[in-house]
Amino acid sequence: MNNDKRKDDDNNDWRELLKKVKNKGEGSGKNPLKGGKFRFSMWYLLLAILLLSILNMFMFKGNDQSIPYSDFKELIVEGSIKEVHYSGTSLIGYSFVQTELTGSDTTSLLQSFFGSNNTNLSSWKTEQIKNDLTLLPLMDEKGIVYKAIPESNNYLLDLLFRMVIPIVLMLVIWRYILKRMGGLGGSNVMSFGQNNAKIVAENDLQTRFKDVAGCDEAKDELVEIVDFLKTPTKYTNIGGKIPKGALLVGPPGTGKTLLARAVAGEAEVTFFRMSGADFVEMFVGVGAARVRDLFKQAREKAPCIVFIDELDAIGKSRAGTLSTNDEREQTLNQLLVEMDGFDSTGGVIILAATNRPEVLDPALLRPGRFDRQVVVDKPDQIGREAILRIHSADVKLEDELDLLEIAKATAGLAGADLANIVNEAALLAVRMGRDKVSRDDFFEAIEKAAIGLQKKNKLLNPHEREVTAYHETGHALVNVFTPDQHLVKKITIIPRGYGVMGYMLPVPEEERSFQTREELLGRIDVALGGRAAEEIIYGTVSTGAGNDIMQATDIARSMITRLGMSERFPNVSLDRRGGGYLSGESPYNQGRDYSEDTQHYIDEEISKIMSDRYKQVLTLLKKHSGLLEAITVRLLDKETIEREELMDLIDSDELGKSDFSARKGADLKPSERAKVSGDARNEAIKVRMAERRAAEEETARKAAEEKAARDAAEAEESGSSPPGDSKSDTKDS
Repeated sequence: MNNDKRKDDDNNDWRELLKKVKNKGEGSGKNPLKGGKFRFSMWYLLLAILLLSILNMFMFKGNDQSIPYSDFKELIVEGSIKEVHYSGTSLIGYSFVQTELTGSDTTSLLQSFFGSNNTNLSSWKTEQIKNDLTLLPLMDEKGIVYKAIPESNNYLLDLLFRMVIPIVLMLVIWRYILKRMGGLGGSNVMSFGQNNAKIVAENDLQTRFKDVAGCDEAKDELVEIVDFLKTPTKYTNIGGKIPKGALLVGPPGTGKTLLARAVAGEAEVTFFRMSGADFVEMFVGVGAARVRDLFKQAREKAPCIVFIDELDAIGKSRAGTLSTNDEREQTLNQLLVEMDGFDSTGGVIILAATNRPEVLDPALLRPGRFDRQVVVDKPDQIGREAILRIHSADVKLEDELDLLEIAKATAGLAGADLANIVNEAALLAVRMGRDKVSRDDFFEAIEKAAIGLQKKNKLLNPHEREVTAYHETGHALVNVFTPDQHLVKKITIIPRGYGVMGYMLPVPEEERSFQTREELLGRIDVALGGRAAEEIIYGTVSTGAGNDIMQATDIARSMITRLGMSERFPNVSLDRRGGGYLSGESPYNQGRDYSEDTQHYIDEEISKIMSDRYKQVLTLLKKHSGLLEAITVRLLDKETIEREELMDLIDSDELGKSDFSARKGADLKPSERAKVSGDARNEAIKVRMAERRAAEEETARKAAEEKAARDAAEAEESGSSPPGDSKSDTKDS
């Protein structure tokens, strides 16, 4: 009951908070004055233009009727015009004498001025003819009052309406459009040189080394930086200098940014965070100005850490490029200048991260700028287990859940992938109505991340479903009876992702850094097992093995061209491959750097390897045709078979049990000497890592207690009580 009540309170809290935020947003949307600042809108500009147009229409519209010169003289003869004004080259005639106007005439005049035609006061306008000498005698004869009106040209007002106001309107419109496009560094159009770094105060940095796992060697490299920022005199007293910069290099998602935050959090200093792309703009020189401004602010807030993420955005090598980018080159040159003159004793450390170190400019990597390169690689099994424990600390797990098993099943994944798997497992548990996350939730999250979403409701062709069952059973049987292959964890014919009708999931039992020739040939056998099973049962093959054939061919080509495992070119690498974490190339792809004759040999050798291995796979599956049928029938019935059920089926078959025992005996095993020394080393590492984790947690706990004590002391000195002190609150009140 208490738990349910607490959940209801929490739900009410976040609902009330959401309602307050929504009301606040609605209020701010209605009020143009938000936070005491006027919020510009395009509608205000359009309204101002409309008001000026209306004002111009009424204020500058007269009732002067422009008529021909002859008609103007005719009106004088008829007596309609009583007064004539000479204004420059124009003649303006009035049907009244201005000095004789009465009150009612004045009202009529104002109505006429604003364009009303319902008055007895009129005016006419025409252009005078200079050579006409009869006009003045005619006006004298008719008693017309005439006078000259000097031109009153207000040049300042004319300049204001003709030049200043249009230019200001254009600038306002330009500023509004650029602001909506997000250009020119934010709200100020002229803020070209202001850097866009996000400054994180030391009190806001809660990340510590205990929150980082799987890259302990990289943490060791950064401990010196933390120690220097805390006690710089320990190094300067003996003449030592801390590295000016440290470059974090590693694949995406391995925790480079998290490491930089942990360094700033442990040192308790200000942290500047900025991406390399933030320096580059369309105007040449903007990036260089931002670099100068960033380092100027960093020196003012020393000691601090400046972290530049995705350094390759501005640090690409300037050599060997056909195109040029003056903005990027000027930004890089300014960064080189600032780092070269960077005083490491000033308490400012620069950290940068990249996953493409091969494209960086050599001048950026030389000692004196980035003195230290820290490799942040993907975690091993122990590291993955530690990462899973960190991310699952606030997740309710089943008591019997073994995170080591999950770590074994996630070989090759980075820290970001593991964090996503933990979150997906928690969401799956909620979806299934469970209070705790189970082992099945984790493995479902792993398969969802690796292969795709499960499609249980997809309608399948019965024949294709049966073909898929035989196909996946063929993969599994070849895997089980082939030495040095990872054991099968699951076989399923439930579709997933895009075009995946089924799959066989092997899980490694231990970490492996290299593979023998026999292991690679075994991987080819496993990849060909699906097609071989189809041919044995149906006498033909399908397109379902397309991806398997591609993988097997890549392995065979790599053995010949890259790994030196061919008979004609033993111990010779024939390819020319580029490096990089994000090259986008398969590890088995290469560039051609050999003759046509060698290419012909490579093609023939690949075909020979594939043909020989396919014949062996056919022989193996025909030998175990009974198991092939039994496992397929079970798979069609249950759609998913786990490892335990698969091994029970194999053990129930005498031939299968005998061949599996022979396979286990043929697996590569370490010698007794290697086993003893290796196990001792691994156990020592596990103990050392556990002690280190405990020490980091203890250090973080002491730091939190010291910080709380300092905050309490500062609050007491300032005369204010700490939060929650009811006695002090009562006394103050």
